[in-house]
Amino acid sequence: MKHRLIFMPLLLLMPACATITAPTEPSGQMLSVAIGDIADAYIKLTLEAGTHEAEYVDAYYGPAALQEAAKAAPRSLEALLADTRALTVRIDQALPALSNDIDRRRALALRGMLVAAETRLQMLQGKKFAFNDEASGQFATVPELKPLAHYDEMLDNLDKLIPGEGSLPARVDAFNERFTIPKEKLQPVFDAAIAECKRRTAQYITLPQGEAFTMEFVTGKTWSGYNYYKGNYKSLIQINTDLPIRISRAVDLGCHEGYPGHHVLNLMVEDRLARAKGWKEYEVNPLYSPTSVLSEGSANYGIDLAFPGPDRLAFERDVLYPLAGLDPRTAKDYWEMQQKTDALSGARLTIAKMYLDGEIDRPKALELTQKYLLLSPARAEQSVGFTDHYRSYVINYGWGKDLVRGYIERGNPDPAIRWQRMEKLLSEPTQPVDLLP
Repeated sequence: MKHRLIFMPLLLLMPACATITAPTEPSGQMLSVAIGDIADAYIKLTLEAGTHEAEYVDAYYGPAALQEAAKAAPRSLEALLADTRALTVRIDQALPALSNDIDRRRALALRGMLVAAETRLQMLQGKKFAFNDEASGQFATVPELKPLAHYDEMLDNLDKLIPGEGSLPARVDAFNERFTIPKEKLQPVFDAAIAECKRRTAQYITLPQGEAFTMEFVTGKTWSGYNYYKGNYKSLIQINTDLPIRISRAVDLGCHEGYPGHHVLNLMVEDRLARAKGWKEYEVNPLYSPTSVLSEGSANYGIDLAFPGPDRLAFERDVLYPLAGLDPRTAKDYWEMQQKTDALSGARLTIAKMYLDGEIDRPKALELTQKYLLLSPARAEQSVGFTDHYRSYVINYGWGKDLVRGYIERGNPDPAIRWQRMEKLLSEPTQPVDLLP
């Protein structure tokens, strides 16, 4: 006997006392837990990746047991890459149901970190990316670069304005060398600069109690300054003395590495995201991720925010020059030189792209760096050496600053609003795309 499939209305098949329950969407709490689980897996993945590349993890202040476990039994690059892709899929599945704005921003920021991890892990396996693809993968942004020809007119104008014998780079470098801080004066000059950077920042941003840093002078580095964040609102700031340090670098590095730069960003992230919200993924900071755009960009813009225009000239002339044993009457000449040459800084990114994409070789990169950035051979070597080591990371300084400036100064607000926007950037899960109009 053949059986027939008989369709009957569902209600007729149900007991009279039964009720129909519609499928339910995951609750906000369930989704938050799911994102938390992905964040936990991301921390583990990042710490294990750090065993394959010494600088992969820039800072970590979570449980020591997690780091010890990562070092004891790290997975292979292949396994970590597969895990990164799987975690990205999980976030993509959760995103459509995330209606809460802050949860969605958290998930998108975490997704950006995972895409960066995928890119970096491929690079550690030997994959080569074009400059723009590498920048997009690791930092979620591609810089808008001008051709070197754009800077030629600037060089021609400077060549007429700056007197002296020899090439323009040699003349500018010789002029700038007159403003070198004697080594025995470095400590008091930097102490005074950082104290003023902090005072100006604390007028607008409430800093956690107990925050502090230790400063060291070091040698043998490819960078001029570095902030190693230790957690619990503490940093180690190192200043490289391989090359003579000029007076302008005291405020530059004091703001960039300290206030309102890296030190403030890191302690705000710890205080407002890792502690207050319990977002543990912020207890680990990989060097190559979209957060670096915000980190370097806000640190560079923070110099101008804390010391707008003539304020900086007055502070350097009246406080730092006497401490350094330099003639305060020459401060304006040096400050004006910095204003004249600052517009050339974008050439650094153009040269880096040409070099890393194989359009020019290293000797040519050095030659162009000297010409367009007006540097001595030794300083050009340090600049290109940084690009050799950190590759497309270089975009985060100039391009990152442009993005941050565009966001904070949009609409030409007053100083108080600018500081409010800076604080918002430093204490929320901000992506490069969030800085665009």
